[in-house]
Amino acid sequence: MKRIRLSPLLFRRIHKWVGLILGLQFVLWAFSGSMMALLDMDEVGGHDMAMAAAPPLPANAAFIDPAAIPGTGPVSGVTLRNLAGRPVYELHTARGLRLADATNGAPVTVDERIARAVANGMNGAPIRSVEALARPNLEAREHAGRMWRVNFADEANSSAYVSAETGRFLVMRGDTWRTWDFFWMLHNMDYVGRTSFNHPLIIFVGLSALWLSGTGFYLLFKSFGRADFRWLRRRRPAPKKGPALAP
Repeated sequence: MKRIRLSPLLFRRIHKWVGLILGLQFVLWAFSGSMMALLDMDEVGGHDMAMAAAPPLPANAAFIDPAAIPGTGPVSGVTLRNLAGRPVYELHTARGLRLADATNGAPVTVDERIARAVANGMNGAPIRSVEALARPNLEAREHAGRMWRVNFADEANSSAYVSAETGRFLVMRGDTWRTWDFFWMLHNMDYVGRTSFNHPLIIFVGLSALWLSGTGFYLLFKSFGRADFRWLRRRRPAPKKGPALAP
């Protein structure tokens, strides 16, 4: 069986092909990072969207006692808030979160009408369509549970996400954010979830880059010989001769 010799030639061949593969990824890192830096930060974050404050609760409204609402069981927390112009209790029970009308105790379901009203409070553009999502998509991956996606007919092709469980506004996304998210995927190499920056693929590429640097230094020193430094010896001044002695 022929043994593999760990010679500079072998390292040079491996270094060449690994450098080619990693070089393509380095180009993607530089390109995606530059594109993300060029995009407007406010448009990426959706901060330019019109954010309307929820209207205050009526001061003279008669609210029912949360403890009097039937079928709730033990309650660990209660929040009174405005949901699409309607005062509701957000009840945290042993069976999960429940919404109830704060005036009569009737259960409240976050339907398409409520989702539209909540989304319109964040963006006044005309609504193009509404979708019910059983689970978060990539645009709303930071949140959990069922939700509504409300799509607007504006220049940014904005989409508002509203929780189908609480009726709270979650996040607003537009075309600028979607462009940024695509380059973020290329940058962190997470082509599935687009959230992790320490997954096995990027760790492998990072270790390969470290190996490439190490072998590069090794080959750098192996590429020099004594003949490469002859010019230094030629530039040395000749030794001075002492005065000649009289005969």
